Amino acid sequence: MAGNRKKQVIFPRYTELLEQMGQNIKLARKRRKITTIQMAERADISRSTLYLIELGSPKVAMGAYFNVLRILGLQNDFLKLAADDEFGRRLQDIDLLK
Repeated sequence: MAGNRKKQVIFPRYTELLEQMGQNIKLARKRRKITTIQMAERADISRSTLYLIELGSPKVAMGAYFNVLRILGLQNDFLKLAADDEFGRRLQDIDLLK
């Protein structure tokens, strides 16, 4: 059923966020002087997948992003995703005040 996977649509105004994330990952790799070959081997991904990650591609599985961050020692950055749910807290507070 892998052929039936729905393509994820990212609106153009949000692709910049993904591109910035990819650029951040690439810079973190370069700062550590890790080559693309080393990174791909350590993260157990192909070099083409790493290339897509460093572009911020939405086509790459979250697990591959996680493994790259793990190799960089940045795996705890995943915990920051959706951690500051300011909008959700506002909705909850409105409901609690009723």
